[in-house]
Parts: sequence; structure tokens; C-alpha cells
Amino acid sequence: MTDFPLRAKASVSPVGEALLSEVAWWQAGNPGADNSVLRGVAYAAEWKYNRLLAAMPEQQRQRCCVQAECVYLRQGQVLHEADVPLQWAHFPTTALVSLATPAGADSSFEVATVGREGLVGLPLLSGNFTRSRAVVQMPGKAIRVRASVLADEFSNQFEVRQVLLAYAQALVAEIMQTALCSRLHSLDQQVARLILMRLEQQQGEDLTMTQEAMAGLLGVRRESVTGAAAKLQQAGCIRYARGHITVLDRNGLEGRACECHRTIRCEFERLLRLPSAV
Repeated sequence: MTDFPLRAKASVSPVGEALLSEVAWWQAGNPGADNSVLRGVAYAAEWKYNRLLAAMPEQQRQRCCVQAECVYLRQGQVLHEADVPLQWAHFPTTALVSLATPAGADSSFEVATVGREGLVGLPLLSGNFTRSRAVVQMPGKAIRVRASVLADEFSNQFEVRQVLLAYAQALVAEIMQTALCSRLHSLDQQVARLILMRLEQQQGEDLTMTQEAMAGLLGVRRESVTGAAAKLQQAGCIRYARGHITVLDRNGLEGRACECHRTIRCEFERLLRLPSAV
């Protein structure tokens, strides 16, 4: 792995911080780099784009961020394998990460996706053992913390432990509600719910998600997703082309989704009291 650190002085103005951010993003485009790292204080404000970090009390958040790095994650990059101890915990800010459970020698099944609302590294809270594989689904940035550091903060800081346990409960609730949704609701409703959930896990009204990816997430054939997406496009809710989705009418999309989307969102907000997205 190759890192490209950009050193900064102990004090950085808001303008300077924004410039450093842009430089780091440019460095991330280097095809030979697994991660582009901007260390220390230069990325002290990046935490606000992850809603889980933003939910932590300021003092505890600063303790984590002092020892954190902002990294660029490439699409397809493996953050951790199943049955292997974690070295890093990642708080996505613009990236999207898929958690999949092995379903055989050469296959796996996606059980959850983590975006700016959460954390890739929950197994640290229960002995650093995981049965899931974490793969970057959509490239972007994340705050990463050494696994040992976050484990210490979890053990020694009540406020950090409270937030991370609440997130773990919310993620389990999401997985359970999604399983229920797949049994009770139409595919059209499920596709609308999936698009809305992905929007809330990143910034903006655009997202990249192929029909194959949606079909894999919902456990159906790609042709079925094609039909459901076409209906949403004909209704003026979305524009879909070559794996790129733009939401044109969010209210209309919410009206076509099942109540599972609202249930999952309310559960996250109830447990974490998540601040509004930046």
C-alpha cells in the first residue's frame, strides 16, 4: 500500500484547510495508490461528514480524530476479509462500503451497506472477529482509525461506547427490517426504498448503482430490476442511465417506497439522534 501524506502546520485557516482537502482529493486520483492520506489537523473538520462521528460528544470525537487519517477508498478495495482480525476501522464520509457474508467457496451475500451514517469495524466491539467481508462499493473518502485505538476508546470512554452500541443496534434493526421488506413488499417498492437509503448514505441527489448491484442486493434477477427502474423513470421520479441514478422527485419516490424506509430512518434517528447531514 502506498500513502501520499501532505504535512500541515499545527494551525490551518479554513481557506487553507479547504485547499488541502482539494489537494488530497487530487492525489487520490493516482491510479497507483491504494489510499491517499492527509494526516492530522489538516483534516480535523472532515469528521462532520460522517453522521456517527458527528453524534459523538466533542471531547471524545477530538480524541479519535487526533489519531485518525482521511483516506480515499477505491471501488472494489477490500477493507477487511472474513475471519481475519481488523487492522483499521473506517468512518465513511463520501464512500459506500458493502458488508457481505460468505455463502460458499466462491460466493457471498451482501447483508448491509455502510455510508456516512456509520462505521466499518463493528466487530472490534466484540473481540475483533468478523464473518463479513467489507468491499468498497462506491469510491470516496473515509476517516480511518487504527483498530487498537478505537477498541481502547470503546473500552475506556462511556460516551464513545454508548454511540457505537447504539449504532450496532440500529444496524441490526436495518438488517431485520430489510429481510421483512423482501418478504412482504413488491419489487417496485423495494427498489424505491433501496434508492432512498443509498441517497441518505451519501451526499447529493446522484448515485452510481448498476442494475446488477441492485439485483444482488434484493435477491432478484437483473431483468426484474430493469422493469422496476423503468417504472420509476416513467413516473418522473428518477433518471437512470448506465448505472447512474439522479433523483428528480424525492417526494414522489418516497410515495412509491414502502414504509420500511421510514421505519429504518426513524430507528437510526431515535437511537443515535443523528444530526442533519452537512
